[in-house]
Amino acid sequence: MEHRSYGSNEGNAPLLPKSQTGEQGSGSERRVQSCSLTKVFFVCLLASVITTALGVIVVVFTSPNRSETTDSKVLSNTLPPVDVKYKYLNHMDKSKLFQLEGGNVQWARYLKNPDRYSSREEQEFGDSINTEEAKMTASTLLMKPNGCRVPHWHFNANEHGYLVKGSAWIGILDAAPFAVTSFNVTAGQVIFLPRSTLHWLKCVGNEDCLFVLFFTTHEELITLEVNDVFHSTPKDIAARSLKPKGGIDFIKSFKPNGVQNVNLPPNLAQLVKKASYVQSVDSNVWRYFYDLKGSKQYKYPGGVMQWARYTTNLQNLSANEKIFGQSLHSHEDTLTIATMQILSNGMRQPHYHFNANEMGYVIRGCGKIGVISKSSIVTNFDINVGDVFFFPHGAQHYIKSTCDEDLFLVIAYSTGNELQTMSMDIYFQSTADFILAQLFRKPQEEFEKIPTFKIPQDINMP
Repeated sequence: MEHRSYGSNEGNAPLLPKSQTGEQGSGSERRVQSCSLTKVFFVCLLASVITTALGVIVVVFTSPNRSETTDSKVLSNTLPPVDVKYKYLNHMDKSKLFQLEGGNVQWARYLKNPDRYSSREEQEFGDSINTEEAKMTASTLLMKPNGCRVPHWHFNANEHGYLVKGSAWIGILDAAPFAVTSFNVTAGQVIFLPRSTLHWLKCVGNEDCLFVLFFTTHEELITLEVNDVFHSTPKDIAARSLKPKGGIDFIKSFKPNGVQNVNLPPNLAQLVKKASYVQSVDSNVWRYFYDLKGSKQYKYPGGVMQWARYTTNLQNLSANEKIFGQSLHSHEDTLTIATMQILSNGMRQPHYHFNANEMGYVIRGCGKIGVISKSSIVTNFDINVGDVFFFPHGAQHYIKSTCDEDLFLVIAYSTGNELQTMSMDIYFQSTADFILAQLFRKPQEEFEKIPTFKIPQDINMP
């Protein structure tokens, strides 16, 4: 068999030591070749290192988000964490004030763009109601005398309002037969404006009007004003739809006037010659209006509650209560509204709701709140006038009045059905003593010390 070697000796002779070949200078040549290979290796290595370094420099200094990324990392590492209480608390009266021609608006809400929040605390609250799918957003609307919340509608929410002060005129255009229902509301009364219905609110009288409003969405509220829609419609289309005298020239005479959400033209007296406030028939009005202040008072040792709600128990209900309650129940995602007056040192005892989230606004007084979340974390915080609080469905909570004056709240519950609530005294009284003894490792007879109350203790006193 022929053997082949794939080295420098291409013949069949055996390989011999170089000293026996008779070749001169072969050792020097090998050293030169070795040095040349070494130089080539180091040159290639150096070139590779330089190329890599240049690539890194180019990437770092040409990246458009380099400074933002670095800054955000530094910011996230240096900013203190937000207090957990802001999952449940929003200082709405200290939030951004949207000042408009005819009044102003403030919000406790969720925003998709975090840069639009005024503070990290507001963002914590917004993220909380969104994560919990609260189906509630809160707002205050203050209108000057003659100020008008212009005709508009909401794509994604019903609107519920409680008038804190003043007197307002409401107009609402619901579905077919497209009849306008208009009515007057005064302090302590409630309005209900269903999703997608066209409506407006005007402050009448000499006093400012202040509404606390709740919208049934935990997403961003989507609203259209009639003036914006009109100016966005092609003029020939608007002329053909309205068929006014003067045709398209009449339509062209309308000029955009900026943001008109709450408006009050300085020349209003020249524009309006005669204002007509027609009160619709009661049976129509009561679908959207409820006299909460004049309704039945539910009295407890430590305070009073009044309700604008749907209930299955129709006994002793007024015509207004029946019609309003049925109207709530017939629409999707409506709210139950209540006022709660807690006497000084009184307490709405620990409780939770089976079928609703809860959101409230402090009208007067001050208090302390405690919440036990789903993860058993206990959070306690103070509330004052202008604050909004939020309790997720199923979270146990209490509200205690801590000022010399009574604590007065307007509260919304995210249900158009009958609200279902469980209070601490009820679940202790309803649980067998031997079960409690085993649970708390106390003698069974010890639980005889907990009395059964003849008077409901929803709001109690020491």
